[in-house]
Amino acid sequence: MKVNTDGVLLGAAVTLDSGTRNILDIGTGTGTIALMIAQRMEYQSRDTDSVSGIKITGIDIDPDSASEAGDNFRNSPWKSYLNSENTSLRDYAVKLDASRKFDLIISNPPYFENSLKAPDKRRSDARHTDSLSYREIIDFSAAYLSDNGILAMILPSSSERDLTRYALSSGLHLFRILRIRTTPRKEASRIIAEFSVSGKRHQEEEFLSIHSSDGNYSPEYEILTKEFLTIF
Repeated sequence: MKVNTDGVLLGAAVTLDSGTRNILDIGTGTGTIALMIAQRMEYQSRDTDSVSGIKITGIDIDPDSASEAGDNFRNSPWKSYLNSENTSLRDYAVKLDASRKFDLIISNPPYFENSLKAPDKRRSDARHTDSLSYREIIDFSAAYLSDNGILAMILPSSSERDLTRYALSSGLHLFRILRIRTTPRKEASRIIAEFSVSGKRHQEEEFLSIHSSDGNYSPEYEILTKEFLTIF
């Protein structure tokens, strides 16, 4: 579970506004999504030659994952504004300054509910909502997003109805949804859902197929991920 397709898609596809500076990656794992965002933000800032004020924090309840993310951050070109913390979201919220707001909160959360758990606790915690649910992420985001901030998550398509209803009841408005299919003929199996506080953003619905009908990676997937993967 070092690098998975869900994480790569989320890191590559999430909306990054020009004013995005303070970012939180919840359940960072080995830091893949945080590193991808750092790379994208530096690339977007080349015209101004400035990445001042950017702060990307990755938190994870698993100490080994948080430690590895920290190592990966320190060995990256963007180490000056990447930080890893070993903490649960609940504990992080307790010690967080109430005035601190995030421009982007992003997560590839666990999504297996009511299913058999893996015997390995680390793998089980990474896959099951007992350790972190999307509801907990939404509750936190409703309190700590900036006025123009975004919450972005990748989840199974089957979660869409409950996810969007709970978010709306918490004051967060769905403004972009990317439906992800393995091939063009299959139903979407994942969604990347993005929410805002204001509800004033134009709503977008997009589709992405990972593979073409011939089994190769689709052109749109290659374009989206070409700056991050070396498989092409």
